[in-house]
Amino acid sequence: MATKGEFHAPTVEHEFFPEPIWFANSDWFAIDRLMFVRLLMGLVIVLFFGIAMRKPKLIPSGLQNVAEIMLDFVRINIAEEILGKKEAKRFLPVLATIFFIVLFGNLPSVIPFLNISPNARVGMPLVLAVFGYIAFIYAGAKRYGFFKYVKSSVVIPNLHPLLHLLVVPLEFLSTFILRPATLTIRLLANMLAGHIILVLLFSATNFFFWQLNGWTALSAVTIVAAVAFTLFELLVVFIQAYIFALLSAVYIELSLHADEH
Repeated sequence: MATKGEFHAPTVEHEFFPEPIWFANSDWFAIDRLMFVRLLMGLVIVLFFGIAMRKPKLIPSGLQNVAEIMLDFVRINIAEEILGKKEAKRFLPVLATIFFIVLFGNLPSVIPFLNISPNARVGMPLVLAVFGYIAFIYAGAKRYGFFKYVKSSVVIPNLHPLLHLLVVPLEFLSTFILRPATLTIRLLANMLAGHIILVLLFSATNFFFWQLNGWTALSAVTIVAAVAFTLFELLVVFIQAYIFALLSAVYIELSLHADEH
């Protein structure tokens, strides 16, 4: 069965590094499609919580009820689960900020006409990882003092002195380098991969459908696969926000108990 034309997969460069929409002549302030989506979702977060909590009621309803359910999820299932109630109260603003920025940043990947997560480009995952990084270093430094915290994090008690030559660099690398790096890469890679798969499935559907021959029937298979993966991507959108906030809470907890290394 012959096919009409050729299928060309969209390029990553065009998808994730599009031409600037506004301020094209400025290296620092140029706004392309991904940056526009990022700013748009930031505005959505502000409007959502601003409207929901504008006139809070003792018995919530409507948007306030939705916002409180979402906040309670972060408070109970992430902050209190990992940190306990006392420390959860201190670090809930940090964890809630991380969770909702990741969540709302991931959502455009399945929203028609946006169709891409700004978290699929390294900037925002890196900023959020640095935010979590500062939070867990602050937690440890506040409790122990900065230098004692660093020492407690990298030096394992009762270890043979010669082994410290090997263990201390590894612990430093693991704690202070790999933690923010893995947070960044995990979120970036998942949203990048999800977007590419969706683009390929929908592009293949369009390609096969317009063949108008025996290959056209294959478009039914690719569109079903595309819809199914879109539903799966919705799950990934939530899971990645949960994992990012959860790991940030775990790192804060480890910093608070660095002397129990």
